[in-house]
Amino acid sequence: MIPFRQAVRAWFGISLQTFGGPAGQIAVMQRTLVEEKRWIGQQRFNHALNYCMLLPGPEAQQLAIYVGWLLNGTRGGLVAGTLFVLPGMLALLVLSAVYIIWQDTSVVTALFAGIAPAVLAIVAQAVIRVAKRSLTHPVFVAVAVAAFAALALFAVLFPIVIAVAGAIGWAVHRLSPGMMKSGRGHGGDGGPAPLIPDDALHHVQPSLRSAGRILAVGLALWWVPVAAVALLAGTDSVFTTQGLFFSGTALVTFGGAYAVLAFVAQRAVETYAWLTPGEMVRGLALAETTPGPLIMVVQFVAFLGAYRDPGPLVPWAGALLGALLTTWVTFVPCFLFIFLGAPYVERLRHNTAISAALSGITAAVVGVIANLALYFAQHTLFTATGIWTWGPLHVQVPEITSPNPLALAITGAALIMAFALRWPMLRILGICALLGIASLLLPQV
Repeated sequence: MIPFRQAVRAWFGISLQTFGGPAGQIAVMQRTLVEEKRWIGQQRFNHALNYCMLLPGPEAQQLAIYVGWLLNGTRGGLVAGTLFVLPGMLALLVLSAVYIIWQDTSVVTALFAGIAPAVLAIVAQAVIRVAKRSLTHPVFVAVAVAAFAALALFAVLFPIVIAVAGAIGWAVHRLSPGMMKSGRGHGGDGGPAPLIPDDALHHVQPSLRSAGRILAVGLALWWVPVAAVALLAGTDSVFTTQGLFFSGTALVTFGGAYAVLAFVAQRAVETYAWLTPGEMVRGLALAETTPGPLIMVVQFVAFLGAYRDPGPLVPWAGALLGALLTTWVTFVPCFLFIFLGAPYVERLRHNTAISAALSGITAAVVGVIANLALYFAQHTLFTATGIWTWGPLHVQVPEITSPNPLALAITGAALIMAFALRWPMLRILGICALLGIASLLLPQV
């Protein structure tokens, strides 16, 4: 129903705006696909997001693959998922090389110092819009608030929050089935109905034969490059080690990249000595301010590690091989999970009990996005944060003596442009990026 070239242009436009972690990335897709183009409805978008939240890996990229598959089949999913990570991958490759050569990324840091506050405006819009469309009953509002409190105040593990939210949705359906049907509609905002109705079934029929074929092809694409590197460079090479290590981390990144980055940092710095603690922090900062999923920081880690231990290759060739192999094994599983599970998940939309559980997860996702927004705001608007603990409370709070005046000023300007002037987000990002670069002209205090 969507011309493929038109869909490719849309995904390319989205790929240039994927700043700010999953909250900002989900916000961009929400605004572009659900609100502006009206290609899919809010219920379908939420259903896809719920499934992606249950998977390991970057949920925003998996959501792009899922929606791309809905719109244009397998090739749509491949294009959407690839374009989603391509700008960030290329940007981080360039920045990794810049770091190796000059050990200085001040201009790039200034550029993204302007973009990061603009992303706060995107995230703020996401929380408000998703909440308006998803929290159609006081019970859902309570679930969203409870999810936010559990994550932000009590450091409850993400899988527990999602599981409890799903159980609440199922229980509410059992006690009051009619409540789940309230507040449902096509657009939810008085706009035209989406091009693909919420109740339409995808044409792909799930089958064991199809699932087996997808599994075989996906596993081959995932592991053949790792096996080839092991044969050509040796099982003890840095490339084989990186391929195996990051293949494993791709399977345990539940709840976003932050849930696994501490483990990655510990192993990369202390066990493998691929980089120093300070370099890990700088790599994380670059990944946070470039487009694409935050887990892309593993590419920076692999680049430095392979450059310093390239084996039979020259350092630059080794760095490129390590970075590309790590990116491959990190994101190929995402395509496998979606193509394997999406046909079955689509059929579950008409199972009332499962749909009710997913409605509870949808409400929790609002709290999850709000928590991500809070985290991003703290680390953007302040230069230092700390952990405050009292009994069961475990709260990350900014140090009020460490405000970032530049970020505060650009954030204020971005919020005015987004909410008062209602300017397009690409224009806002461009202006804020210029403001960030202009900050280099200011006297350093």
